[in-house]
Amino acid sequence: MSQAETHGHHHGSLTTKAAIASVATALFLTLLKSWATIETGSVALLGSLADTGFDLLASLLTLFSVRYAAQPADDEHRFGHGKAEALSALVQVTLVSISALFIGWRAIDRLGAAAKPDHPELGIGVSLVAIAATLALLAYQRHVIRRTQSVAIHGDHLHYQGDLLLNVAVIAAIGLEAFLGLRGADPLFGLAIAGWLLWGAWRAAQTAIDQLLDREWPLEKRQHFLEVAMRHPELKGIHDMRTRSSGVHDFCQFHVWVDPQMTVLKAHQVMDEIEAELMREFPGVEVLIHPDPLGHKDEIGYVPSETVEHRESGA
Repeated sequence: MSQAETHGHHHGSLTTKAAIASVATALFLTLLKSWATIETGSVALLGSLADTGFDLLASLLTLFSVRYAAQPADDEHRFGHGKAEALSALVQVTLVSISALFIGWRAIDRLGAAAKPDHPELGIGVSLVAIAATLALLAYQRHVIRRTQSVAIHGDHLHYQGDLLLNVAVIAAIGLEAFLGLRGADPLFGLAIAGWLLWGAWRAAQTAIDQLLDREWPLEKRQHFLEVAMRHPELKGIHDMRTRSSGVHDFCQFHVWVDPQMTVLKAHQVMDEIEAELMREFPGVEVLIHPDPLGHKDEIGYVPSETVEHRESGA
């Protein structure tokens, strides 16, 4: 198994564990909030239950997508299955948006209502348990996202951030209405959270679309990649560099200028050395390098701005 495949397998294991934790949390919270909603009749809890129900569906989708995306490349998918994560993230964004619109609609409908929730202590207690469970899941998801940059787990993370705020809003709404008699707290909190969820969904959608459209890596990452590659003394320059990401996998291909008198065997050795150095700085990246004799220009329709002009052999 290559270093890139080993790295991808490790990331796939992390994202799968995060997705399983997400499903377990969502199932627990759905059952807990269903019971509390029936007991209290709280509209705020009903909205929170609906949001958690969407979270459960999204978490199941995330589990499927990260397991599928972690499969190694095959004859029909030579670049792997990583884009399944981006597709999953888009579906999750849709679910978040639907959830936000439902919460917003329910909040507007709730404005002016005089209903008062029963057993407010129960509703607050259940929300506190939900907050504790959600905080633990969010902490684990952040750890996995830092290690893998998974867009599917990031999309799932967004759901539970919204669920966390919604639980806080439930406590505030029930407390203000049941104990202080302040009408309108519930819908106002609901409207604010709905807006926050829609903004987060828009940002998550942009990340997923960037992967599906093979957007280039960020400029800083590309520049650092070039700097590492150019450390090799046999390299005279780099051109026609192209990058993309697919799930937790990164891909980069580029052409290098070398001494025209260099043998094929020597050129192959140099390419291996450059790739090894890049793998140390960018674990898991799949690199494809094409050597060109110094001064050769490919007839291509697009020359990336990252092109590094050749350097003199004595430099």
